[in-house]
Amino acid sequence: MAEGKTKPVHEVRLGRVRAAIWENETQNGTRHNVTVSRLYKDGDDKWKDSNSFGREDLPLVCKVMDMAHTWIYEHPSSTNGNAE
Repeated sequence: MAEGKTKPVHEVRLGRVRAAIWENETQNGTRHNVTVSRLYKDGDDKWKDSNSFGREDLPLVCKVMDMAHTWIYEHPSSTNGNAE
């Protein structure tokens, strides 16, 4: 694996919409952040991603964000707000 290249701890994908869940260690413990992107092919038939969404993408954005939220709560850390 390339040095300095981090990967998300989990990804949720529906169609061309993807949510990546990142785990960050802070002095207050582990925190999760989520990025959402839309996958597309450019004119050279190469895969790219964008953080811009059309009207038809928005229902999938909602679903992947909900699934990412569920994943974070199913994988608790000491600081993600999931007190059991």
